Amino acid sequence: MVVNTSAELTDDEVDRIFRALADATRRDIVRRTLATEASVSDLAGAYDMSFAAVQKHVAVLEGAGLVTKRPHGRERIVRGNPDAIRRAQRLLDAYEQIWRDRIGRLDALLDEPPQK
Repeated sequence: MVVNTSAELTDDEVDRIFRALADATRRDIVRRTLATEASVSDLAGAYDMSFAAVQKHVAVLEGAGLVTKRPHGRERIVRGNPDAIRRAQRLLDAYEQIWRDRIGRLDALLDEPPQK
């Protein structure tokens, strides 16, 4: 069974999202900005890394569509994109269903009496 993500996400989008989420700092930035928007400066203050490093993390997340960034005066405000998270969750749900179906078929096969 093949998961059809064409209506939801392209293969490139899926790759970008999961590469972005593979990093703990980026996952934390998404978590924080889904709860409340924050400036890049505020985010940088929360991590033991340079402002430039946090900016790069935000750029990766923005490229994956997981956050949006907008100017507010001299600052750049970052906000998590719950729609992108929901699309990724639907993809994971589809994969989970594939495995549940396979396990169900295996259980049914194992429950069959042995043939002689």
